[in-house]
Amino acid sequence: MSNRTSNKKELSSEQREELLAILKARFEKNTNRHKGLEWAKVQAKLEANPEKLWSLDDMEITGGEPDVVGYDKKSDEYIFYDCSPESPKGRRSICYDREALEARKAHKPENTAMDMAADMGIELLTEEQYRELQQLGKFDLKTSSWVKTPADIRKRGGAFFCDRRYDMVFLYHNGADSYYAARGFRGVLRV
Repeated sequence: MSNRTSNKKELSSEQREELLAILKARFEKNTNRHKGLEWAKVQAKLEANPEKLWSLDDMEITGGEPDVVGYDKKSDEYIFYDCSPESPKGRRSICYDREALEARKAHKPENTAMDMAADMGIELLTEEQYRELQQLGKFDLKTSSWVKTPADIRKRGGAFFCDRRYDMVFLYHNGADSYYAARGFRGVLRV
């Protein structure tokens, strides 16, 4: 699913078909994540929103294994989270945001979680969303994931990340400029 068409955030019909087949297979294999929801309705929403398909393709390409985890009746939107067992491989070794990257004097990472998410058209999971995801399975047993950090914490130079250890979900803090090979981020997309 690489070889995308131009700079427009649009997939070719072949790429669209391939992505929809992957998403459908994942949806059907993991029915516990979205009880009572029908793939046909999800697919109709996706086909009506090609820019969201682009974002889901980015999530897929970077190893996120996006899947439907809910439906918001108020906004009539399906909610996708990255459901890969570990933090998405193509989004690791990054610091939290641009400000943190610019503050580093040496050994700067190639990117930031906030910049990558914005480029992909998604948002970082909040701590609450991360904990909801962990109700659907066991994720980040060996890795960790940056989560959206409150502004007052970020102003002080910190950022939050989560993981699952000892069968519990933990929230930690670190300098926002830190980065590790085993820390990435998980995203959310509403369609």
